[in-house]
Amino acid sequence: MAIRPLSFRAFPLAYVLMSTTFLTACGDADTGADSDTDAGAPTPLAEALARTADPFARGYTVEDFPRVQQIADGVYTYEQLRSAGEELFTTVSMFVVTDEGVLVADGQGSVEETRRMIDEIGAVTDQPITHVVVSSDHGDHTAGNSAFPASATVWAHPTSAENLRRSADNASAGTPAMPLPTRLVTDREVLNLGGRTIELRFLGRAHTGGDLTVYLPEEKVLFMSEAYLHRVFPAMRSAYPSEWVAMIEQAQALDVDTYVPGHGFVDSPEVLEEELEVYRQAMVTVIEEAKRLHAAGIPVTEAMEIAQFGDLEGWSLRSSQGARAVQQVYAELNGELP
Repeated sequence: MAIRPLSFRAFPLAYVLMSTTFLTACGDADTGADSDTDAGAPTPLAEALARTADPFARGYTVEDFPRVQQIADGVYTYEQLRSAGEELFTTVSMFVVTDEGVLVADGQGSVEETRRMIDEIGAVTDQPITHVVVSSDHGDHTAGNSAFPASATVWAHPTSAENLRRSADNASAGTPAMPLPTRLVTDREVLNLGGRTIELRFLGRAHTGGDLTVYLPEEKVLFMSEAYLHRVFPAMRSAYPSEWVAMIEQAQALDVDTYVPGHGFVDSPEVLEEELEVYRQAMVTVIEEAKRLHAAGIPVTEAMEIAQFGDLEGWSLRSSQGARAVQQVYAELNGELP
């Protein structure tokens, strides 16, 4: 498939046309900025873009995926659709191409889908995959890891490594053997791959408890995996709610231009930075609503049914994740999290 630089070509035609109309009205269709616009203000394209994780609301079809975008020199994102009930949204991986091999941050949710991603990487470079980073240990990011070369070094946080080991021990007969992590990152590991600096950083417990980020300081790119769900309702089945907010704030304090989510669309750097703060606020909204119900003495089973989250009611996966999020915040408030 064609590689799409992060530009107008990365968005559906309907939004390109809408944005072009918007830009013409502003008087500067070539640059996408009006001469009187503040430097820090969102671009007209960012304003016109549909802020949703729903691919169909954005004008995409199933045939538009998988989607590969180059977000920096030698740095690419890979988006493929997955389903949760009747809803479709994207799972995002990132890969970094160097003269000494390819580093992949997060696989996909099945062997077939991870092989498809490997094929797309092969269309970009003939360099082998030499490093795999488990940023999220959940199955939608790891279930296809057996497709990666056996020679690749697999990196993970100790918590994720233990979770993957337990999953491997409990796997049913006939399930492809998942490669277990061979290198652990408890805080920060700096790799020099083909002259490129790649930092693996643990910024705190968030979605899984073993959440690793991949930071490219020269390119100012941070892959956050499932610690950043772009317009996807906070999924908390194994989360540490308050620590998750603190982890996002740690990410926001880094020198980053492009924050890459683990689900939702890879938009322009400006939109992704804005939306990371929107997501942080969404986390706070969920936590505060659960705290309110908890303080009122409402049992968790009732709270799971009556919680209301304002603007988040329209986000992807609200119906499947809202109740579980309340339950997890209650567990944190009760001191029941590990």
